[in-house]
Amino acid sequence: FISKFKILSDGERQDNNDPGKGLKEAEEYDDPREDREKDTKDTQGNDGQEGVEGNVEPFLDEDGDFDITHRPRKNPMQGSGRDLVCPIILKHSNPVLEQQEENTDDEVKCFKDIIRIEHTMATPLEDVGKQVWRGAFLMADFILSTPAMFRGGTVLELGAGTGLTSIIMATIAKTVYCTDVGEDLLSMCKRNVTLNRHMMEPAGGEVRVRQLDWLQHDLCTDADVEFSWTEEEVADMYNNTSFIIAADVCYDDDLTDGFFRTLYRLCSNFFHTCTIFISIEKRMNFSLRDMDVSCEAYDHFSHCLSQLQHLADGRYSFRVEQLPSNFAQFLLYERIEQLV
Repeated sequence: FISKFKILSDGERQDNNDPGKGLKEAEEYDDPREDREKDTKDTQGNDGQEGVEGNVEPFLDEDGDFDITHRPRKNPMQGSGRDLVCPIILKHSNPVLEQQEENTDDEVKCFKDIIRIEHTMATPLEDVGKQVWRGAFLMADFILSTPAMFRGGTVLELGAGTGLTSIIMATIAKTVYCTDVGEDLLSMCKRNVTLNRHMMEPAGGEVRVRQLDWLQHDLCTDADVEFSWTEEEVADMYNNTSFIIAADVCYDDDLTDGFFRTLYRLCSNFFHTCTIFISIEKRMNFSLRDMDVSCEAYDHFSHCLSQLQHLADGRYSFRVEQLPSNFAQFLLYERIEQLV
């Protein structure tokens, strides 16, 4: 699929720090209790009788099964002026579609606030990077809320997936190293960068899609391997990276261990202070071991974060701080309380 995401303008933007606005938006929705009262009145007969046998006709489909007619709901997005996410099927083997994409380049350039992302809707665990996750949206909102922090800088993203946050970052930063593993995923990510060059070019930002495996100690510099690093890029990354970002990448304990080892290894090669921003969604699951609802992946992430903070090897120190997530919302998604 290719989905289109719009960066909201000032008038459309959701301010998560304005409780009055939330109240105003809530008033625009139908009160379900009012709907229920209305339905009760509607089921009564014209003569005021209710529940009299024979007044209610059965609704059956052609197979004789009971068919429930749902009450029409007012669309909360109606009249808001916001564009809905509209995925379209993408077929790489179809030259007609590719030509259509090329023909729409000029049209898309006219809408500098539209991001197009190729992704999948559902995947096995090993391909979750091909989906767009809420943690990526939260990270994108944070980037757009603090542009002065990243402007003109060099940024490294770990576990970039579809590349959404790297693309957003490149509208502000100078160089973004967008990293992940897997040739298919990195190829998808590179196509997304190409699809959105109209957003990055005005600011002069550049996204370089590269392979970075958390379970490997060294960066791949083999020129025969696609998405490998050049020696110049390795030097630039270590010398100039001021920020590392990672969006919703801790869902498996082994990968989480590799992620934190990679963070330590990268920072140990920097000659300057580096700030790391991590977004994550607390996913609740029923645990047979505890016979209760728990969030084991987040618990392991917190444990690793605590270990990093209390690391005492005499060479490096890490300070951990949880930031508030009440910054403005630039993209349309459900910012649930489990996003941190």
